[in-house]
Amino acid sequence: MHILTSVAAVRAARARHGSIGLVPTMGFLHEGHLSLVRRAKAECGAVAVSIFVNPSQFGQGEDFQSYPRDLSRDLRCLEGADVDLAFTPQVAEIYPPGFDTRIDVGAVTRGLEGAARPGHFDGVATVVAKLLNIVQPTRAYFGQKDAQQAVVIQRLARDLDMACEIVIAPTVREADGVAMSSRNAYLSAAERKAATVLIGALTAGQACFSAGEMDAATLKAAILERLAAEPLARVDYVSVADPETLAELSDARRGALVSLAVRIGPARLIDNLLLE
Repeated sequence: MHILTSVAAVRAARARHGSIGLVPTMGFLHEGHLSLVRRAKAECGAVAVSIFVNPSQFGQGEDFQSYPRDLSRDLRCLEGADVDLAFTPQVAEIYPPGFDTRIDVGAVTRGLEGAARPGHFDGVATVVAKLLNIVQPTRAYFGQKDAQQAVVIQRLARDLDMACEIVIAPTVREADGVAMSSRNAYLSAAERKAATVLIGALTAGQACFSAGEMDAATLKAAILERLAAEPLARVDYVSVADPETLAELSDARRGALVSLAVRIGPARLIDNLLLE
């Protein structure tokens, strides 16, 4: 595995490969990331993984400084997964002096996470556009757990006519249903147990829909009722939205995106499902 820290080195290494899959990460890797690596390995001739905690997607007072990091462990994981290229740049390599460009993907960034974290998706879109330009991958792989991010990146690639195919893979979960996330490391044992309320609430919404309920407000009420049963959970939002535009729906339908954000202890956790 080649460990690269500069744009020039990545471009030189990229030229030696045909099809290549890119898995962008912020490090502190878990099975969710590695599942994307395995899929990229199966579908592409080579695999590149970026590890970069992107400061431009963190707002004032958010956890940029405390975000979990363990680069040596991450590199061992990637070596074991037979990754070809690991790109581990410093902030100045991605945002050199004088850098002054941000990408606004429009309406799909305004609600949900975008409303709670102003400017977040400008930072996400900008760094993803840079990584796609640097690596020039055939495909880039992201997880459904960050559902709004997936929509934003798909819109970015489509609107800017990027040749890269954006692949969204299913959420990878722990045995108790909790979505894998680097931020789970913030949780105490009691808080980690409480985190199961997210998938429990989403499942309650799905059960309500499966029983024939189409009213989005009623589905949200079922989800909120389940969340209210967990004293450690503080709800930021519950949404039932169109899966492409992220516009809120009054009537749910198959394929609608049900998402939520919940604070438990020091962690702000998100999860979602598509109604079946």
